[in-house]
Parts: sequence; C-alpha cells; structure tokens
Amino acid sequence: MKPRRVSPDEDMAPILALLHRAFAGMDGRIDPPSSLHRLTPEGIADQVRTGEVWVIDGAACVFLTPQPDATPPSLYVGKLAVDPSAQGRGLARALMTLAEQRAADLGLSRLVLQTRIELVENHAIFEKLGFVKTAETAHEGFERPTSYRFEKSLRGG
Repeated sequence: MKPRRVSPDEDMAPILALLHRAFAGMDGRIDPPSSLHRLTPEGIADQVRTGEVWVIDGAACVFLTPQPDATPPSLYVGKLAVDPSAQGRGLARALMTLAEQRAADLGLSRLVLQTRIELVENHAIFEKLGFVKTAETAHEGFERPTSYRFEKSLRGG
C-alpha cells in the first residue's frame, strides 16, 4: 500500500479508467457534470509534467498541484479516487498523508481541495481528516453554489 509517483513516460489510460470507475457514482448526482468527462490521457500526462500524480497499486490515485504563490502557499489536492472494489482499505487516507508530506517537502503550509456540494459523504471524510470548509463556489454559468472549498493548515501554517 505504498504510493508511487507516476512518471511522464507511463501509459495514462489505466489512471483514466480508475478515475472513471471511482467517480461513476457521481453521474446524474452532481450538477454540472464532472470535469472528469473531459479528461484525457494527455491531460493526465500534463498533470504529471506540471504537478504530480500518485497511484497505489492501480486502485487509488491523487493529483497534487503546488500553488506556491497562493496566500498561504498551498498544495491543491485533486482527483482523489479509490476504485470501488478497494474502498475501506485506507487508500484515500494514505494518499492524504502523502499529500501532507509532499506539502511539507515543498515548503507549503496548507492543503486545499474542492468537493461538490452534493457529495456529503466526502465532506464528512475530509472533516474527519482535519479539513475545514472555508468557502462555497459556483461553476461558470451557475448562480447557486456548486462546490465547497476545504482547507487544512499544516504545522507551521
């Protein structure tokens, strides 16, 4: 259960397939639909080059994007995904622990993420991991909030 950083020369199709399996339950549940439907293997490769993508045994992944110019400097956690067949094994927690370590390694004092308003079970998980809801945001074209921003201050932050 050790996270491994994806390298730019890897095949990104298995990661995209994992994301689709993990996020399938959102279809018809969130509005607007997930940006995952526009993600391609090339888009994942771009994330590998400009940020980081980590996987655990093809069963879980997370995208990490340093935001050193944010106030305070932050690490954005995106596309945290666990295959439904592997849920309940602590993989998401392991990836979030990794995110905290990567933030520390990069000198960043905060983790930030967005989650859809409809995904109340995710809110509970993030709160259990020490995140605090800090904002409501709306996708382009929506007047109502569609997402929550969660943040976690790390030691020294």
